[in-house]
Formats: sequence, structure tokens, C-alpha cells
Amino acid sequence: MIKRFFLFCLLVLLGMNFSSSLSAAEQPKIGFIVKQPEEPWFQLEWKFADEAAKEKGFELIKISGIDGPKVLAAIDNLATIGAKGFVICTPDVKLGPAIMMRAKKQGMKVIAVDDRFMKAGKPMEDVKYLGISAYKIGQKCGEEAIKEMKNRGWKESETGVCIVTFDELDTARDRTNGEYDAIVAAGFPKDQIFKAAQKTSDVPGAFDGTNILLTQQTGFKNWIVTGMNDSAAIGAVRAMEGRGFKADNVIGVGINGTDCITEFKKSEPTGFYGSMLLSAKQHGYDTASMMYDWIVDGKEPPADTRTVGVFITRDTWDKIYKEQGLSK
Repeated sequence: MIKRFFLFCLLVLLGMNFSSSLSAAEQPKIGFIVKQPEEPWFQLEWKFADEAAKEKGFELIKISGIDGPKVLAAIDNLATIGAKGFVICTPDVKLGPAIMMRAKKQGMKVIAVDDRFMKAGKPMEDVKYLGISAYKIGQKCGEEAIKEMKNRGWKESETGVCIVTFDELDTARDRTNGEYDAIVAAGFPKDQIFKAAQKTSDVPGAFDGTNILLTQQTGFKNWIVTGMNDSAAIGAVRAMEGRGFKADNVIGVGINGTDCITEFKKSEPTGFYGSMLLSAKQHGYDTASMMYDWIVDGKEPPADTRTVGVFITRDTWDKIYKEQGLSK
């Protein structure tokens, strides 16, 4: 009887080990390709995608795809290790057709995040997409900037608006168009709103573009600054500082709510006033979760999902970060 009992226990243990090995072997692999892995936004997307992987039980493969060749190589590498799908923020929206062709060849599912694939100048609506309501978020930036201008008691006649633009990217253009329209809707004079074009979509690009504008427009005491992201606003604020404008004379409003935290943490306030904190958790966790459900359960994601943000300032960012499950 005792021998039978021990034999039964042994069989149970062997069965458990076999089951665990089989489960591990069958654990799905999902890729997550981003265009700028060093940027805080993409690091947060990866962080929350990792949370989805732990919760649902899949292996997340995080890959950098900074240009077309690296993206296509990443897709091939994912296919080689058995990944059945991937989430991607493409370095160039015009790569959409090439990405989908390579993914189809490898039998892989695709969800585009942040930037939507384009073909012949039009969105590829047949590709699953999770992005932001770019225009509405831009509007909110403009509204918050005007609200702060009124709180400070600035005179419109003494105030200029600098909108740092990067029209090569649709999402960026939607954001800055929203900013412009909201400021105009608030009754601000159109002839005091200026666009500073970035040659590169980073802090130096915004700095250079704003410096050119400030050389041309020298008659304003105060400036409102907006752009497509935190880097655009920070670069413009740095240019303003270089021209002698103090924090009290600049209202810089960004988008993303990540790169700006170093500004908020400075012992003395800078001209960077606030930012729209986008939901990196939704962009990372939700896309990875949707891909898992699509691969494992055949549950197809919505064709087009949009997220919104929450406005943060030097005084509120820490509380809101905690509420959002973030840490800095």
C-alpha cells in the first residue's frame, strides 16, 4: 500500500514537471519595437508591457528599431525565435507598407503604437493602431497656456506665442495645429502667433528654430511656448533663457510628461510651466495585452484606439505620477 502511495506521488510530481515544461515551451513570444529606446517615453512603454507579460504569461522581446533596415532585421529576428506578433513605434511612418509586407511574409501580427503607418500619404487603416488624440491634446496645451497667461495678468499686446513645429510627422502636425487653434479660439491675435520650424525633432532642433524666430521678433516682453512634445518646449525655453527671458516671462507647455520632470525638479522654476502627461501605461500595457489576446485567443484588437492625457505642472506632477503608477 505504501509503495503504491509513493508511486502515485512520483507520478503526480512527474506530471507537474511535464506540465510546467510544456507550459514554458508554449509561452508566447511578443516583440515590442521602438524607434528611440533611450527616450523615457519608450522606456515607460516597455516597463508597462513587461507588466502585461508577467500578468498574462508571455515573453516580451524588447528591440530597438531606429531606422528602416534595423526594423526589418528586428522583424526577421523575432520570427526566427518564434514570435507570432509585435507592437511597433516605427521610426518613419512611410515604412508602414514595408513593415506589413515583411510581417506578412513571416506570418506575424502587427499593432502600430504612437505613430500610424502611412501609404501614399494616407493612414493604413487596415493596420491595428493605438495612438493619442493628437489634435485634442494640442488643444488642451493651448488652453492651459492661455489660462496661465491670464493668471499671470499678462497683456496680450506684450505677449508673443512661439509654436515649435515639425510638420514632417503627422502626429506632430496634429498636435501643433490643435495648439494654434485653441489659442486663436481664446481670442489671441493671430498676428502675434509665430511658428518656429524644427529641422530635427529634439531639444537642439527646437533651440535653433526658436533662436531664429527671436532674432526676427524682438518686440515682446513675454512668450508662450508650445510644441509637439516636451523636448520641443524645453529647447524653446532654453533659447528664451539665452536671450535673457526669465521664468516669470515664459510659459512653456509640452506634451508627453516625461522629459520635463528634470525641469520640475530644479530648485528654481524655469520657463517650462506644464505638460500633457500621456498614458504610457495604456500604450505599453494595452498594446502588449491586445497582441497576446489576438495571438492566443483570436480576439482581434479594435482597428483604432485613441488615448488622452492629463495636465501636470511643477506643483502637481508628483501626485499625478503616483496616481498613474509611475515613479521618478
